[in-house]
Amino acid sequence: MPKNSKVVKRELDDEVIESVKDLLSNEDSADDAFKKSELIVDVREEKDTDVEEESEVEDERPAWNSKLQYILAQVGFSVGLGNVWRFPYLCQKNGGGIPLFFLELSVGQRIRRGSIGVWNYISPKLGGIGFASCVVCFFVALYYNVIIGWSLFYFSQSFQQPLPWDQCPLVKNASHTLVEPECEKSSATTYYWYREALNISSSISESGGLNWKMTVCLLAAWVVVCLAMIKGIQSSGKIMYFSSLFPYVVLICFLIRALLLNGSIDGIRHMFTPELEIMLEPKVWREAAAQVFFALGLGFGGVIAFSSYNKRDNNCHFDAVLVSFINFFTSILATLVVFAVLGFKANVINEKCIAENSEMIIKLVKMGNISQDIIPHHINFSAVSVQDYHLVYDIIQKVKEEEFPALHLNSCQIEDELNKAVQGTGLAFIAFTEAMTHFPASPFWSVMFFLMLVNLGLGSMFGTIEGIITPIVDTFKVRKEILTVICCLLAFCIGLIFVQRSGNYFVTMFDDYSATLPLLIVVILENIAVSFVYGIDKFMEDLKDMLGFAPNRYYYYMWKYISPLMLLSLLIASIVNMGLSPPGYNAWIEDKASEEFLSYPTWGMVVCISLMVLAILPVPVVFIIRRCNLIDDSSGNLASVTYKRGRVLKEPINLEGDNASLIHGKISSEMSSPNFGKNIYRKQSGSPTLDTAPNGRYGIGYLMADMPDMPESDL
Repeated sequence: MPKNSKVVKRELDDEVIESVKDLLSNEDSADDAFKKSELIVDVREEKDTDVEEESEVEDERPAWNSKLQYILAQVGFSVGLGNVWRFPYLCQKNGGGIPLFFLELSVGQRIRRGSIGVWNYISPKLGGIGFASCVVCFFVALYYNVIIGWSLFYFSQSFQQPLPWDQCPLVKNASHTLVEPECEKSSATTYYWYREALNISSSISESGGLNWKMTVCLLAAWVVVCLAMIKGIQSSGKIMYFSSLFPYVVLICFLIRALLLNGSIDGIRHMFTPELEIMLEPKVWREAAAQVFFALGLGFGGVIAFSSYNKRDNNCHFDAVLVSFINFFTSILATLVVFAVLGFKANVINEKCIAENSEMIIKLVKMGNISQDIIPHHINFSAVSVQDYHLVYDIIQKVKEEEFPALHLNSCQIEDELNKAVQGTGLAFIAFTEAMTHFPASPFWSVMFFLMLVNLGLGSMFGTIEGIITPIVDTFKVRKEILTVICCLLAFCIGLIFVQRSGNYFVTMFDDYSATLPLLIVVILENIAVSFVYGIDKFMEDLKDMLGFAPNRYYYYMWKYISPLMLLSLLIASIVNMGLSPPGYNAWIEDKASEEFLSYPTWGMVVCISLMVLAILPVPVVFIIRRCNLIDDSSGNLASVTYKRGRVLKEPINLEGDNASLIHGKISSEMSSPNFGKNIYRKQSGSPTLDTAPNGRYGIGYLMADMPDMPESDL
């Protein structure tokens, strides 16, 4: 017997579901009934239904409190530590993405799911892209939070005058006190980083046990991330107001202060002086492309996750251009600050070099190795200027000629110091900390700098964790609070390998091998999925529907032709470069007080390869599973995941005997026969379809059938 309309309405409200097979294989139980027929909806009624369904989904899915909060979240995710220490390094070393970013923003906003749900919706066989993004996010989060822990340690040590890395420590032996030999061979800031902060071992094979100071800092970093993310965007979104804006305040303050220091202009001039001969090397362009690629956080899933909380009519094109511009502006601002400070540091070191070499010249004159007559009379070596020293140096070099190398005089050129390429931890924890020891009120500037690093790191961590949490919550409907705590706790436990005495070497390993190639492959597959599987023409129509205007055809050609070719070229160049350069790491050798390149041991090579394989493994695994139909949705296990109004329900589904019904979970005898309204009717196959995916499936919200005595709004 058919049920009355109220019962049907209640059951529809509670039970309308779309099985994971809908998302993962595009072959739901109703496919047999619809293979020869399709649903055509009147345009006017279709729009009304879309609005009603969209409002229902938006009521259930969390949303940003304001557009500013969303922009700050995207900026906080894309602007990270790389803007401070990778972009300036590339400028220093070499003298000098919007379409893909727009692509991720668009698909997240259009489909309103995390990375797993988005790619399952577009093509179930490519659903592994979302899982690969989650794996890469997890790998990156493991070591990225360690860097935040290092910044927390330096932040806690900055409330001292003088700073603890200002001078080399003294050691006592039986007869007298002397400077620590390891520190004297290197420098105070280098010694403090390797010995006091990391207490580093001499190789990756020497664990040396846990460094308890860094273990505590790592725990603190994960507690902060967990508390900020536990309520999703409701909690992390509010924190973004501080974590995203505070770094700009610090950078501007640093820039103003640095410009007032002696030598800062030399650093900025060096920044804008490219070495044109280097621009012809392919490696330079590969590094530049990689920086642009990683700067926006592409492939992590964080961009998709954040944009999935937007309203569907949000202008994501404006967001893509704005966030990309802010990211570029931040990189330039940070680079100006870094080069201004490094220019000051180089000037200080150069003055010290001139003073030491002037003393050597005086000794050589007294010993008779250099004639007093060749020294200009107006030069006073007790207060010699840079110009006067270079004049004397050139005269001695011309007069002595062959004997000159034996004098061991240094030219003391400020460009030599500026040309020393430093990146990553070397820039933040050695070069910059050394420069700040020469600042007036150095503890204040040190506190501000490391607090800025913590905020930059946290902004990126929020997006990285969101790239893990959102897809899993959307797909398996677990409680976000519980999942966040479990994820952070698991990451902390695994992250203990990074706070061993050899932990810094594992950070280098993960940074080199866990993200670069996997992310490139992920973004290439994303581009292919949208342009060729979903269909670039259909995607452009979706954008027109969302934005209210047609995007420039520039994006069409970029997504379909140029971006895939450029990404494939970058992937090939990265693989070739990885094959040509021996895999290894720079180890700190205590006896030499310097770094030395060491190759990874056999087990280390296995770990490197395993990181890349594990990150990409979900792509072929999911493809094979979906291609061969290896998962049975009727089993009632975790694979049996169902969607309700954009949310996910995990419950057993019995699809037997329900092949002709859109409503799963009920036998055919209990189902009322569909009574289509006047604007909904069947159309024979072969006719044009509305909003169908390339395989003939229907877009979100278009499988709408009028049930007896039921308004469309109840659906």
